[in-house]
Amino acid sequence: MTGGQKPFNQDRALSERLDVNFALKAARFGVWEIDPVTFMVHWDERCQELFGITNNGQIPYEQAVRHIHPGDVDRINQAVKLAMNPNGSDEYDVTYRTIGANDGRLRWVRSMGQGYTNEAGELFRFSGVAQDVTQDVLARQRIELSEQRFRGLIQEAPFAIGVYTTREFIVDMANDAIIKVWGKTPSVIGMKLAEALPELDGQPFIGILEKVYDTNIAYETNEQEVYLMVDGRLQSFWFTFTYQPLTNEEGNVYAILNMAVDVTDRVLANHKLINAEESLRGAIELAELATWSLDIETNTFTYSKRFMDWLGFASNTKTLDEAFNPIPVEYRQMVADAIGSAIKPGSAGRYENEHQIVNRLTDQVRIIHAQAQLFYDEKGVPIMLSGNAQDVTEQRKVQLALEQQVRERTDELEITNEELAATIEELAATNEELAATNEELTEANEGLAESNQHLIRSNQNLEQFAYIASHDLQEPLRKIQQFSDLLKTRYASSSGDELVYLERMQVAASRMSLLIKDLLAFSRISTSPAPAARVSLSRVVGEALENLSVAMDETNAQIQIDPLPTVFGDASQLGQLFQNLFSNAIKFQRPGVSPQIKVSVDVVQAEDLPNGVKPTRQAAAYHAIEIADNGIGFDEKYADRIFQVFQRLHGRNEFAGTGVGLAICQKVVANHGGSITARSQPNYGATFIIYLPA
Repeated sequence: MTGGQKPFNQDRALSERLDVNFALKAARFGVWEIDPVTFMVHWDERCQELFGITNNGQIPYEQAVRHIHPGDVDRINQAVKLAMNPNGSDEYDVTYRTIGANDGRLRWVRSMGQGYTNEAGELFRFSGVAQDVTQDVLARQRIELSEQRFRGLIQEAPFAIGVYTTREFIVDMANDAIIKVWGKTPSVIGMKLAEALPELDGQPFIGILEKVYDTNIAYETNEQEVYLMVDGRLQSFWFTFTYQPLTNEEGNVYAILNMAVDVTDRVLANHKLINAEESLRGAIELAELATWSLDIETNTFTYSKRFMDWLGFASNTKTLDEAFNPIPVEYRQMVADAIGSAIKPGSAGRYENEHQIVNRLTDQVRIIHAQAQLFYDEKGVPIMLSGNAQDVTEQRKVQLALEQQVRERTDELEITNEELAATIEELAATNEELAATNEELTEANEGLAESNQHLIRSNQNLEQFAYIASHDLQEPLRKIQQFSDLLKTRYASSSGDELVYLERMQVAASRMSLLIKDLLAFSRISTSPAPAARVSLSRVVGEALENLSVAMDETNAQIQIDPLPTVFGDASQLGQLFQNLFSNAIKFQRPGVSPQIKVSVDVVQAEDLPNGVKPTRQAAAYHAIEIADNGIGFDEKYADRIFQVFQRLHGRNEFAGTGVGLAICQKVVANHGGSITARSQPNYGATFIIYLPA
């Protein structure tokens, strides 16, 4: 035996041929044999069919070859020659095309066989089988064509595509786009992905690929960050990509298709936009603004969290009807009209309005100032009205309070002007009385008349009047008192009415001097704001009582004082406040009854203040200081009048005074941001309540 051919045992071969004959026919295999001596081809009907021949079981080799496609003849001759060479290969397995002799049909045929030698090593037989593989070849060609097209599509795709085979993820295909993304060259094709891109170590992508390969479940992600070594440095990129498993006919994964789109520019732009939006939200939050928008097409409102809290809404989107529910009925049409005007074609697209809203859960009422701008799509169609809202409740409260204070001050000024006019008339009458008393006082009376003219021109300004009074009236009064003293000395022995007139003149001058001093004190307090210094009321009250110690001893007055707080203000003004109130409690005592004074303190929340109490400065809470006495009291219908300048409930013959003391008290309390009220009944004492910010 030579050339690798197998030794031949004729008996055994005959038996084997009989055994496999039926199997070959069943499998549609044809049997052939070439005589190495005569080169005659012996074949069965199936082989003849594969060559388009019928009823010709024996044919010369040269004739059989004529029915093989010209492009395959040389290759077949070479393969047969090699297989029949005793020193050559003993295996023969070739696939070629035949052209049917009778039908002209092109077939793909696979022939497999081997040569047999005798004991002397001589080839005595060359035989085998043939099979029609046309469908297999065509299918393979279609697959190859499909793969070529697939590779072409991958290469020409505008986005990055790669194919990784086996579980080691060999880079089988990679288009120019993905190679550029990687920052590599085509030399990475054929390498393991982990070796081609070592920077993936420590990143999740190899692990994700392994999971996709093992589970046959695709992986998709949107805007994921990847670090790649590009241009010699590790850089951050963002991709939207897919890992799609590719399976064979058995359903087993053999490769993974990676499709990726570089969205780095978009992500960075979005990040900038997000940062800008966060900065805007921060500014909105610092400004305590709420935001809202109206979808024009769906008539749906969208609210920020702050706006939801204002309205008492649990969700941030509401229909048009739901959105109008928190708006009081009297404002709804106004809001609807303003929105309609803003979204009307041809308008400026600007919305601005101010109205009340009511929280649906707590019934809390707010005043909001809302504004918005209309936005359009690329076709110029309105799509969104978007804007913000500000809670202006406190601002409006302050504004209303200021307006109320202006009205009150205006009313006070009118009353003061009337009182000043009355005082001027009284002073004019006094001047006439003094002029009638002595012609020698004409010069003084003329000075007083000039002062009166100044007072008339001061009707609209109490402070200016007080200034004039202190500087222009005190000097003439001193002259009146000096001249009257001289006249009393001159007429000391007179038995006529001269001394009576002089006495009346001095009393009137003294009363006028006291009145001017009180008005000056009132003016100074009115024009001097209380400095922001901590003042102990216990100390202030102690000093006031020390100043009144003589009067208290004379009247046997008793006083009971609770612990007093410390407040911000002016110790001098607060001392005058308490001294005036204590002085009144002692002065207006009932006949035969010793004055009893009690000072008590409480804290009242702003929302619990009595009606009519309007402090001049808002605070969360107030010290309520009550000063109660057991004096003669007064009719409570005069509770407001007593705090007005020159208002007296008793004649000068009953109780001394100018009618300015309680007006000074009210000014001091107002300077300190508080309020003062009084309650009383005749013969049952009086109680003054001072409210100061706590």
